[in-house]
Amino acid sequence: QVQLVESGGGSVQAGGSLRLSCSVSGEHSSHYCMGWFRRAPGKQREGVAILRSDGTTAYADSVKDRFTISINNAKNTLYLQMNSLKCEDTATYYCAEISVFCTPGLYIRRPEYTMDYWGKGTLVTLSS
Repeated sequence: QVQLVESGGGSVQAGGSLRLSCSVSGEHSSHYCMGWFRRAPGKQREGVAILRSDGTTAYADSVKDRFTISINNAKNTLYLQMNSLKCEDTATYYCAEISVFCTPGLYIRRPEYTMDYWGKGTLVTLSS
């Protein structure tokens, strides 16, 4: 079992930055994909950024060049650095993991691809 706890959400003005963190505990496979997903009010959940255990990443087009996913294995923490935030980035952000050597892009492009373990989410609110 893997437990995921997100933190770092909050209110920020458009153009600002935030860094989300996801603390990982429990049995953690050496081959995995981890990612950040978000659900905006009234919209379906979407994949934002995915990181595979070999360092391969994938990003949604809407966040490419603004968001960066990374992991600190020593701290068992996944991060999402969000820069140049826009009002449309307002959402609850979820950290997730699947213990397979996945194809990261599929989890961005195909909503039917989902992960096994999920955190409870952290809210990010943008104001203009």
